[in-house]
Amino acid sequence: MNQTKEVIERLQKNIESVIIGKPEAIQLAIVTLLAKGHLLIEDVPGVGKTSLAYALAHSLNLSVKRIQFTNDILPTDITGVSIFNQKENRFEFRPGPLFANIVLADEINRSTPRTQSALLEAMNERQVSVDNATYPLEEPFMVIATQNPIESHGAYPLPESQMDRFMMYISMGYPSPEDEKRLLGSNSQGTKAREIKPVLGKADVLHLQERVANVSVEPVLVDYIMSIISASRHSKYLSLGISPRGGLIFQQAARSCALVRGRDYCIPDDIKQMAIPVLCHRVIPESRHGSPKRSHADTAAIVNDIVENVEIPV
Repeated sequence: MNQTKEVIERLQKNIESVIIGKPEAIQLAIVTLLAKGHLLIEDVPGVGKTSLAYALAHSLNLSVKRIQFTNDILPTDITGVSIFNQKENRFEFRPGPLFANIVLADEINRSTPRTQSALLEAMNERQVSVDNATYPLEEPFMVIATQNPIESHGAYPLPESQMDRFMMYISMGYPSPEDEKRLLGSNSQGTKAREIKPVLGKADVLHLQERVANVSVEPVLVDYIMSIISASRHSKYLSLGISPRGGLIFQQAARSCALVRGRDYCIPDDIKQMAIPVLCHRVIPESRHGSPKRSHADTAAIVNDIVENVEIPV
């Protein structure tokens, strides 16, 4: 396990050479990838969301494609389209940008629900269906989506079914004054995210993903996870608690967190650390006016209160 921890630390340090002052966001992105999940990053422009996706992909020597979502983009612009080949007198499938190891869905809430839904099958089943034919996506496969919470004009909020497909929901935030000073004082022509050198390969990622599946979760910790899930469903502050699928994803994230920390078994701290990024976007707070509206700050506070009030197994 020490070797695994060293490998992951080398990956994190490589990404940190580009993304300055955001070790937690980088670690959560790595945890999501190794858990075979998808990541949603919501924050204002210019804090490194896109750079994080490119740095992760290039550090692992994985293919990466970027989709800039707009309100006129069509589902076939993402999945691909069948084009008639006159010479061979048959239709040929031309893969879309979803056919990559890491797909950067930039400003995903700028597209219409119809286009957003084109991602559902790919994210859940890791395949794409076009014209009654199904095409598997190459592993590893991860969607990193971004959205800007400030501008609401022309935006289409992601529905619950779409939000639930993302393993984690995080915010990058502004760097600390010290880190921003380092950023301003660094060479503006320094290493860019697309120029970063790989430290691992595709085979290494697949191997680490297999290791995550073998991380043990003791029955007492399964009960701990169940207690958190049950508390969310009975909380007077929530109109929607954690679903069974959310519980499975929560446990998988805790397994991945344990591996990233160099262990082949989970401890309560792994579960506590994963609670907010994994659970906040899966619950809906109660509204005094009967119209539930998700606010990350509100749900984070509620989830944190739930976790703090559930007894930790010893």
